[in-house]
Amino acid sequence: MPAADVPPYLRIAADLRGRIAAGALRPGDRVPSTRGITQEWGVAMATATKVLAVLRQEGLVESRPGVGTVVAEGADGDGGPGAPVPPVTEPAEPAPAAAPAPAPARARRREPRAGDPGLNRERIVQAAIAVADAEGLAPLSMRRVAAELGVATMALYRHVPSKEELVDLMADAVLLSTPLPAATLTGWRPRLAALARVQWSLYRRHPWLARSISLTRPVPLPGALRHGEFVLDTVAPFELPPTTQLYLHIMFFAVIRGIAVNLELQSQEGEMTDEEWMASQEGVLLSTLASGEFPRFGSLMGQLDSATGEEDFDLDLDQLFEFVLARLLDGLTLLFEPPAG
Repeated sequence: MPAADVPPYLRIAADLRGRIAAGALRPGDRVPSTRGITQEWGVAMATATKVLAVLRQEGLVESRPGVGTVVAEGADGDGGPGAPVPPVTEPAEPAPAAAPAPAPARARRREPRAGDPGLNRERIVQAAIAVADAEGLAPLSMRRVAAELGVATMALYRHVPSKEELVDLMADAVLLSTPLPAATLTGWRPRLAALARVQWSLYRRHPWLARSISLTRPVPLPGALRHGEFVLDTVAPFELPPTTQLYLHIMFFAVIRGIAVNLELQSQEGEMTDEEWMASQEGVLLSTLASGEFPRFGSLMGQLDSATGEEDFDLDLDQLFEFVLARLLDGLTLLFEPPAG
């Protein structure tokens, strides 16, 4: 058919296939995510999902938990057994003088299977985690996970009844994936500091996690309860009122999560870097401060810009976490180690 009549997802798949053939994308390299495809080609998320499904069905790409969609091993441009296959297009009218040559085995598209004997809840959850790690929580859907697994969307519902429950299972899986601090660790401050850093490392590895856990409507996930149990075990010797113990647990969760919700925005593809964003806002800030309406801010910014040798302020979330954690623990000293008298 004329090139103009080829569906957009096939044209994009052909473009990516060409990059793989040319060696611009090598085995193990990440291919553009669905979010990246929507931004580069200006198409809808459903179209981007079809693109990756086509390449996956051809064996050119594969999913890797914690990484995303990458070029499959052997899918290179060397002309060997893993050489890229011809573009998948709508059927064309055969030439009357010759029969069309049979397509290579890898080029034969297969429709998503209604069921998969090897499909189970754990595979679905791990595939969903891989999607969320690579693209964020917003693009995650049952259809997107089904495309990642190469099965029909309805096949997932036999194992997970809804996206909401899937997200809960994802959160529980990653919360259970990292060991808690050693039970032999002593002292309330070292124990709480160690737990806080475990939680921060989880948010770092899975930026979507902070948005998946609710403060006001928590789901009793075993993984989350393990963290709460560690806090309660730490404060138990102080015989605090039950309400105070629960507030301590919730406070730690809320403070760390409050910083971590910014990690997903920071990691989104196609967004400005933090430095570029701050540079783009500098003119607006200086113009606002020049009005004199915010003298404290104006004075502070002047001090940062003065020739005192002080470096420019860069908001680093890891440093902010450590600063907040230290101040939080300093404040709790009054509760656990009140001054005499």
